Amino acid sequence: MVCLGNICRSPLAEGILKSKVDTTKVYVDSAGTGHWHVGDLPDKRSIAIGQKNKIDITSQRGRQFSKKDFDEFDHIYVMDNSNKKNVLALAEDDHQRDKVKLILDEIFPGENVDVPDPYLGGNEGFENIYKMLDEACIKIAKKLSH
Repeated sequence: MVCLGNICRSPLAEGILKSKVDTTKVYVDSAGTGHWHVGDLPDKRSIAIGQKNKIDITSQRGRQFSKKDFDEFDHIYVMDNSNKKNVLALAEDDHQRDKVKLILDEIFPGENVDVPDPYLGGNEGFENIYKMLDEACIKIAKKLSH
């Protein structure tokens, strides 16, 4: 799960997907394309919306996406087209590029829909992205269980 700073959308997506899969069989992680929040806790509003939905993301710490993530992960879900562009710029071949997908393509196939960045908004934005990510993660979890 990849967003810009790894404190709002991607930590929430990580927590949601972890709540829907067997984590002894599926490794889920998140990262940001930027370096600003490396080592930081997720945004307090992401933590709050997670807790409201019985998902604890307080053990997560921000990290930056790197080229080695292409080797460590089979699927790389990005939150928006800007994140996708930044991640694809690090890919070295078509195999790596094929791993990168917009997370909302799971519920809006081929429509290139971004998960809005709620960072500068209020709590309502976090409610909205939770619903989007939850719906997408239900579909991802079903795919991973096959």
